[in-house]
Amino acid sequence: MIFPVILCGGSGTRLWPLSRKSYPKQFVPLAGDRTLFQASTLRLSGAADFFAPPVVVTSADFRFIVTEQLTEIGIDPGAILIEPEARNTAPAVLAAALHIQAQDPEGVMLVAPSDHAIPDGEAFRAAVEQGLEAVRRRRLVTFGVTPSRPETGYGYLELSASPDSSGTAVDLKRFVEKPDQAKAEQMIAADTYLWNSGIFLFRAADIISAFKKLAPGLMAPVSAAVEQAEPDLGFLRLAPGPWSAAEVISIDYAIMERADKLSVVPFCGDWSDLGGWDAIWRDGDQDADGVVTSGETIAIDCQDTLLRSDNSRLELVGIGLENMMVVAMNDAVLVADRTRAQDVKKAVCALKAKGAPQAVRRTTDFRPWGWFESLAMGKRFQVKRIHVHPGAALSLQSHVHRAEHWIVVEGTARVTVDNEVKLLSENESVYVRLGAVHRLENPGKVPMVLIEVQTGTYLGEDDITRYEDLYARNREVSGWAGMAASGA
Repeated sequence: MIFPVILCGGSGTRLWPLSRKSYPKQFVPLAGDRTLFQASTLRLSGAADFFAPPVVVTSADFRFIVTEQLTEIGIDPGAILIEPEARNTAPAVLAAALHIQAQDPEGVMLVAPSDHAIPDGEAFRAAVEQGLEAVRRRRLVTFGVTPSRPETGYGYLELSASPDSSGTAVDLKRFVEKPDQAKAEQMIAADTYLWNSGIFLFRAADIISAFKKLAPGLMAPVSAAVEQAEPDLGFLRLAPGPWSAAEVISIDYAIMERADKLSVVPFCGDWSDLGGWDAIWRDGDQDADGVVTSGETIAIDCQDTLLRSDNSRLELVGIGLENMMVVAMNDAVLVADRTRAQDVKKAVCALKAKGAPQAVRRTTDFRPWGWFESLAMGKRFQVKRIHVHPGAALSLQSHVHRAEHWIVVEGTARVTVDNEVKLLSENESVYVRLGAVHRLENPGKVPMVLIEVQTGTYLGEDDITRYEDLYARNREVSGWAGMAASGA
């Protein structure tokens, strides 16, 4: 059995404004109806005699997004490991390996990012089967993608010999950092270089042995974090104390670039890490003029351009554009030359320096019970649309600085205000006075939607006192996790 390990962190700043720290690219449907995370999980599922239920490694910020998106595609995970804080991929892989070894001492793990696009799942599974031959010989395996162009945005793998058409694993000679254009062209011509996919296959026991030899400093803190992990609502929370002592380092630097017995399986199918809007354009459905459109868009006399509107109420019109990428959302718009796709992260840094919330947050915030969207905001008021899943409930809470007016527009709401509990149907409303202890629930079998009007001197999401919460969010205390957990 192969245990898929899906790494589900990161911020995806090069795909801003669609991808943000609060809701990064792996959770967004960039192409089609499924998200990259869902597509990755399905690619590593479905063959009960081949893949075990996946192990997902993610953060507390994303845990309920992960479970909701897995439920949507009918996947029951083997485990969801919660990282107390981001420490890069090496500690995450080691934690997953220790967890898997405890389940199956001979377990094989397939480590994959959650945000890569691999359209041909059968071809990828065939490559994994090739990799198993090397794993049986106690090799550590990585997957290299046959280059289709001299790409400067990817790292490369130099092979000991040119790969043949059989797909058989080849010994790795060395890792190569992202090259300049001239070097990339030379490597393509040499025929012994592949793109580094960042996907790995090995026995859990073998990668643990590699950590003991090459990165022994990670063993104690990560082992302690796994041993002291606590179950919580179906998640497994790694212990924050020892975890914080683990070095921040990638699996490439900690292990793979220093290991011997390392093999590469050539993969000839389509692959992209979708690392920027240029990749979205390149992999998109281009018309005869090289224009890729998504959403409510109109292209007039445009060439080699990406136009994307993620707001159904916003019409995006491009006229006479060439080699451009334009992405419009309801709170931010990106306009850039397509050759500057890698510089989008600079815009995010500039927005952070400015203190703009658009740098990290979207107007829609996702919660374990559903989501809410900010529709309008002004001095002393805010209007939100709140969507509550069937059977879900917000926490029992109160506010110090604001009152709230709720108007049900879809479904039925069970509302608690102090000692009164009542049902509200569509077009009915209730007033929640400042300081009142209140709760909102959806007792029905269809989503419940209401409009909330907040009024008061302070409308921040941290003005909340919780008395009961089904989702144990009171333990989130700091950083983005604290900000995300502070909402209803």
